[in-house]
Amino acid sequence: QVQLVESGGGLVQPGGSLRLSCVASGSIFSINAMGWYRQAPGKQRELVARITSGGSTNYGYSVKGRFTISRDVAKNTVYLQMNSLKPEDTAVYYCKTNSRSSFSSLAYDYWGQGTQVTVSS
Repeated sequence: QVQLVESGGGLVQPGGSLRLSCVASGSIFSINAMGWYRQAPGKQRELVARITSGGSTNYGYSVKGRFTISRDVAKNTVYLQMNSLKPEDTAVYYCKTNSRSSFSSLAYDYWGQGTQVTVSS
């Protein structure tokens, strides 16, 4: 019903930058919010950044001031600009949306398959 495809992950040196993209497609009626979460080995999945349909944003404490979330409403796309990357940012980054499909009167959470970000020298 709603599919998410992430791109932009990879290997980067400490202090470097990466930009992740996530495109939502399918029978989308409305998008309430889109965001990024990450999960490192042996750790719980955590919020990185989130943006609502109204443009409000919130960030995980560890990424504030380094990461920026933005969106292209017309393209159903959300971006995550990651600067000053640290080894502890290494994780699988997942895109998530809370959206309503054309076939439902309710909104649900949908997840992408994830993209690996590795910060290492």
